[in-house]
Amino acid sequence: MKQQTESSSRRYIYPFACHETERDLCRMELQALFGYTIDPVGPYPFVDTPIRIDPSRSPYLSLRMDVLISEVSWEELLRQAAELELNDRTFKVKYIKNGDPRSYDEQRQIERQVGALIHGKAEMRTPELIYGLLSHNGRWTLGICYQAQSVWLEHKHKPQNYSTGLSTTVARALVNLAAPRPDGLRMIDPCCGMGNVLIEALSMGIDIAGRDINPLAIKGARVNLHHFGYDSIDLVEIGDMNDIDEHYDAAVLDMPYNLCSVLPRDERIRMLTSLKRISIRSVIVSSEPLEEEIREVGLMIMDQGKIHKGSFIRNVWLCRSE
Repeated sequence: MKQQTESSSRRYIYPFACHETERDLCRMELQALFGYTIDPVGPYPFVDTPIRIDPSRSPYLSLRMDVLISEVSWEELLRQAAELELNDRTFKVKYIKNGDPRSYDEQRQIERQVGALIHGKAEMRTPELIYGLLSHNGRWTLGICYQAQSVWLEHKHKPQNYSTGLSTTVARALVNLAAPRPDGLRMIDPCCGMGNVLIEALSMGIDIAGRDINPLAIKGARVNLHHFGYDSIDLVEIGDMNDIDEHYDAAVLDMPYNLCSVLPRDERIRMLTSLKRISIRSVIVSSEPLEEEIREVGLMIMDQGKIHKGSFIRNVWLCRSE
């Protein structure tokens, strides 16, 4: 999977959407990927940036639009659209709903008007090109769309799982939060459970290893990894994270929890101290408030939020070793 690049001469637009229970995580992930604060409940849920990524990386992005015509009047849009020459290539025009709200009939009329001016063959079902059309405060932008492939949806159906395990969307967003620029990085999930984070990272081509102190979890993780074609036994090992002596660029630590008991404070401190020692950048997930302990061990909190699943709340912290 191609990773993140930046070009001062190009613009890219990424429409996004998230469930209200994951708004904090969506904001955190998009900020990590694109470098500035994005409001998931704002009136225009899209990212406008010179940064180019594969939209399939994020569970919240629907597509990437490579901008060709930027912020023009309706009349100027029509004039420039009439200059697009595709010869015999097929295309269709798609109104991007994340911009100015318009009725269904208005959207279809706009698509037909622009499509009628483009020199090519209109094809609604399987076009070679999809032109995205975005209206923002009455100004128009047009570009070529590349749809996100929702590969994480395939990962929902694992042979082994915990009922309270991380969902595939959450696991994927946590990976992006920990490693927004993953090229050349080494990553670890030191309490990997059934391997949800591992599978999402591996599907993005990220070099990641998993550990867990529970042999049943490791057995389940290996079954799940094999199910999705990741067969190296070295990907996951039985072991205590406090005994890890290797160093990693990034880590995702989903703190062990039990719905009927709380991990003792001294054990939490020990795990957080080990996390600081083995990784530069880390994402910590816990059902318990850990701000005081995170700061106590010398980790710097760069961002934080909450994930809701019914009455069950997970806290998420993005940290860096000071």
